Amino acid sequence: MPDTVDTFRPTLDPTPAQAFPLHYGGHWHGGMSGARRAVRRPSTGAESWSVAEASAADVDAACAAAARAFPDWAALDSDERGRLLRALAGILRARMGRLAALEAAVTGRPIREMRAQMGRIPEWFEYFAGIALGLEGGSNRVKGGFLTYTRYRPYGVCALLTPWNHPILILVKKLAAALAAGNTVVVKPSELAPITPLLLAEWAVEAGIPNGVINVVTGGAEAGAALVANEHVSHIDLTGGTATGKIVARAAAERMVPCTLELGGKTPVVVFDSAELDEAVAGALFAGFVAAGQTCVSGSRFLVQRGVYDAFVAKLSERVGALRQGDPALVETDIGPVISAASRDRCMSVIDRAKETEARLVAGGVLPELPAHVAGGFFVPPTVFADVSPDNALFRDEIFGPVVSVTPFDTEDEAVALANDGPYALGASVWTRDILLAHRVVDRLKAGVVWINDHHKNDPRSIWGGSGESGYGHENGWDALKGYLIKGSVTVRTTEGFGDWFAGGNRYG
Repeated sequence: MPDTVDTFRPTLDPTPAQAFPLHYGGHWHGGMSGARRAVRRPSTGAESWSVAEASAADVDAACAAAARAFPDWAALDSDERGRLLRALAGILRARMGRLAALEAAVTGRPIREMRAQMGRIPEWFEYFAGIALGLEGGSNRVKGGFLTYTRYRPYGVCALLTPWNHPILILVKKLAAALAAGNTVVVKPSELAPITPLLLAEWAVEAGIPNGVINVVTGGAEAGAALVANEHVSHIDLTGGTATGKIVARAAAERMVPCTLELGGKTPVVVFDSAELDEAVAGALFAGFVAAGQTCVSGSRFLVQRGVYDAFVAKLSERVGALRQGDPALVETDIGPVISAASRDRCMSVIDRAKETEARLVAGGVLPELPAHVAGGFFVPPTVFADVSPDNALFRDEIFGPVVSVTPFDTEDEAVALANDGPYALGASVWTRDILLAHRVVDRLKAGVVWINDHHKNDPRSIWGGSGESGYGHENGWDALKGYLIKGSVTVRTTEGFGDWFAGGNRYG
């Protein structure tokens, strides 16, 4: 095991360059190989931080630390685990302003977005700390004088593989449920935004959570593969791209390890003639361009009924044209950069190819002039194409950037067919003031998370998950807590005599 580096003192200040070690077993550790990975600031393109590149040996050490911590953590009363989770929530709440600034710098998300998001994150720890106390089994009297009852037990060491677009939020959604259930965890954050998960591991120690309960290893695909394959890992929870999800699912299947996979999406936003139009436009603007379109439920394709189609396109184009793009550290910024140069180049390629199709460019397509200090950032203009046909790649392929399509429809059946067209089944929203229509349409959509007259609302009590190419399993709510537990049964004989089958007894099975 490498020497600890407990002299390392991270800062929440997003300005100075910092070189982060790994964090496992309650301590900072230098990576065994000495290799490091640069982390770039999306708004400038500059290398602003670095993290240790975890080797397979580092991952093994982190998993061993989690395995050692598991028996005592699982043995704690759920009320005591809840007390410690609430203590960690308190630390997050006290530091959320500075944490928001750091998250904005690492991800490129505007500071106004990150402050709003950080304000809700402690709720996940508090919610799961509370509902774990109410976990109950069932019991039945069954034939032959037997009592059967159910029980729950944690899996053990859980691997949490988290994305770059919501580094703390998505980690906390997984972490709160896993810890409340009595598991220990090893986290592998995205190599593009690995900083704040390391801080959370340090704060967990400060909150009194025992060493080894939360462990974080940083690095690329090799570290992730080593984690998924580690013999101590008995449950895997991934949020990421569909291609990565399939790789992880195959590796997990080899060891018969269960997975929760929250993967890609191509979210339809369905706007009917009966919608309140200005409200639907505002909702579409939020759905498509919050986080620069880099969320799994970004409203990337708008399906608009013919009667309001032209008005919708005109109003949306005007709103998109008014978005203020620039430095994410400024409160007035509406939309920041995308996460990386590769993401920027992919999105710009999508825009260029769409210009060569029948689609009509109605907003964006060309970067606005940006201030000199962010000229090297990974910016993509917020862009809208109208009259996009269902066979256009813009309609079908996940973009993960601020580029959206608008497609007309005539009938309810056509709207449902267009919304369900494609392999993804994660999110959708329906905009109408006709409540009968809304419920009819929702019942026919194959999305796992659907909003009516809103979009992207999230709460620890509201189930989140999809199907098809969007993955399987759930975050949030009782399903998430129980997803981190193994449910079993116990059968108790209550009769005086044992039915000896081979001595003429009549009870068999």
